[in-house]
Amino acid sequence: MSRLAPRALLSLSIALLAACASGPVAVDREPDQAAEADALLAGAGVPHVVIAEAFLTPMTPADNVDSPALSIGAGGKPLLLATAKAGGRLMTYDGDTGAPTGVVGRKGKAAGEFDRPNGIFAIDDLVFVVERDNQRVQVLRAPAMAALGSFGQADLRQPYGIWVRRTSPQRYDVLVSDAYMSGEDANGNDIVPPLAQLDRRLRRYTVDIGEGVQARLAGNIGDTGSAGAIRIPESVWGDPANDRLLVAEEDAAIGTAVRVYDMAGKYRGRDIGRGVFKAQAEGIALWQCDDGSGYWITTDQFKDRSLFHVWDRRSLVHVGAFAGKVVGNTDGVWLHQGPTPRFPQGVFYAVHDDMGVGAFDWRDIAAALKLPACGER
Repeated sequence: MSRLAPRALLSLSIALLAACASGPVAVDREPDQAAEADALLAGAGVPHVVIAEAFLTPMTPADNVDSPALSIGAGGKPLLLATAKAGGRLMTYDGDTGAPTGVVGRKGKAAGEFDRPNGIFAIDDLVFVVERDNQRVQVLRAPAMAALGSFGQADLRQPYGIWVRRTSPQRYDVLVSDAYMSGEDANGNDIVPPLAQLDRRLRRYTVDIGEGVQARLAGNIGDTGSAGAIRIPESVWGDPANDRLLVAEEDAAIGTAVRVYDMAGKYRGRDIGRGVFKAQAEGIALWQCDDGSGYWITTDQFKDRSLFHVWDRRSLVHVGAFAGKVVGNTDGVWLHQGPTPRFPQGVFYAVHDDMGVGAFDWRDIAAALKLPACGER
């Protein structure tokens, strides 16, 4: 071990004292992250089944991985994508094995670059990426991941989650959650705006995709009543067949749950998971059958192992819960119903502890929770 000379030691001491005197070091904390102890599934007493992960991707802690999505290429080749908030890029993996296949982009503001990418959505041959710190949604075309354009810069303040549906051959209905805040308190925690200012928690865009991207703000969504307001939004998912829009309320201070809106953006006076979630409501996914039946999956973000609650799609009745053997502290999730070579009945992906992605075979989930397949209900 090397030793410091007296003068060097004195300089180091002065520097440390100056650092302490200058106050606490700023922490890049998300609005849903409070300076409190993390909730653990171990000892929480929540009934659930344990399902082994089909695979875990390699872990890259420095990237701060947030949300996954699956893009299906020519010949049915599954490309698993995940946003890397700190890395300013997209991680790519083989969707059947989890093997890394490269990265997309780098940190920056130009086309094909990213600054704090968070939510991601794959549909058709398009990939929509929400960038918190560029305050935009960027659209890429798979599999080359060519940047087509971006939108939202004039409206979005602190965007996170995204849900997309195609409404015509080249037109898409896009909902983006916007977790704008009103500054920070003395502990560095974000301050939720007053109720009257929560009317823009979701931004709705009509997006036309050709050689480029043409988008217009079609409306804003957000209840301002104490029951239906969304204090801290991120994950959002729509179910047009049942006229439902589910939004994760991540504010543990008022009771984390999943708000139920209609597709037009009106609060339906109902939440799911209130009192069921013991940690924090996070990622949302939907298993859809053509007759309107199916299952919602919502994430309870325990630090040690995430818990995934399953709800009946129509009635919203809780039908069970499962956890993996490893996956914990999950932010984003993605459910792919179509077949892939390894997962012929679908696959569920969940981010693991900001470092990588775990995969669950839908056959294992359905068998463990006794979930009837479409057409068998």
